[in-house]
Amino acid sequence: MQIKHFLQFNDLTRDEYEHLFEHTRRIKEQFKAYQTYHPLHDRTLVMIFEKASTRTRLSFEAGMQQLGGSAIYLNTRDSQLGRGESVEDAAQVISRMSDIVMIRTFEQEIIERFAANSRVPVINGLTNEYHPCQIMADIYTYIERHGDIKGKTVAWIGDSNNVCNTWLQAAEVLDFNVHVSTPPGYEVEPERAGLYGTDHYEEFTDPMEAARGADLVTTDVWTSMGFEAENEERKRDFEDWQVDADMMRLAKPDALFMHCLPAHRGEEVAAEVIDGPQSVVWDEAENRLHVQKALMEYLLLGKIN
Repeated sequence: MQIKHFLQFNDLTRDEYEHLFEHTRRIKEQFKAYQTYHPLHDRTLVMIFEKASTRTRLSFEAGMQQLGGSAIYLNTRDSQLGRGESVEDAAQVISRMSDIVMIRTFEQEIIERFAANSRVPVINGLTNEYHPCQIMADIYTYIERHGDIKGKTVAWIGDSNNVCNTWLQAAEVLDFNVHVSTPPGYEVEPERAGLYGTDHYEEFTDPMEAARGADLVTTDVWTSMGFEAENEERKRDFEDWQVDADMMRLAKPDALFMHCLPAHRGEEVAAEVIDGPQSVVWDEAENRLHVQKALMEYLLLGKIN
């Protein structure tokens, strides 16, 4: 089977996502029923972290073990990658000793170079530009609650960061709409987001209008990893972009609230929202585990019915 990587959301088609979401449902049901499912017996996942994480490491490591395989954690500070070995050389070696690789790093270019020299599938665990596994989990969480996301409206409130970029790609692949509201100076950059058109998103200067009539309202921290020096400036710039109860009342009555976590209550989201009845952040976090299991199985074995 030809090697397939998952480096950004549009690497897969709508048909592939429909298969993955259905398989995720079955995998999650088996997990909840304590049924053993080991399709990746004796397979090895290597996880390379240049950016620290709780949910990414836990979901991939636990997920690979639950599929019958093993996971190896590498931090660039503790490996030759942190001592000057080229990405290309590291990819050649690591991919000869493992079956699949997940990388969480800074520039998208790094993971693209690694994949170009890898003999095994490579998964983007997060880059500055994209966070495709997170949006897979978010969309699956929406499907669990409300069914197909096609034709629905997602309101993105806050920074046009890697999570926002991936929502925009997902809207093009899965045919839904994104309302984006950012402070001045933080607008979407279509080329950086990897967009081919603007048919599936609209920008709003007023975040309340972006949320009006939305099926899903979502946000992220105002200061992403790597931008800590801008933290105080961003707090001032984003103070009117908090998702609060007033904003959620403008969305549809059954609208969901999502956040990829970790969250800062009182900044990008009010406590009454993230801890309220419309919030599905804990289901969303758990579903990283299940969608990534379906993804790893698909990249290694193809469609399993």
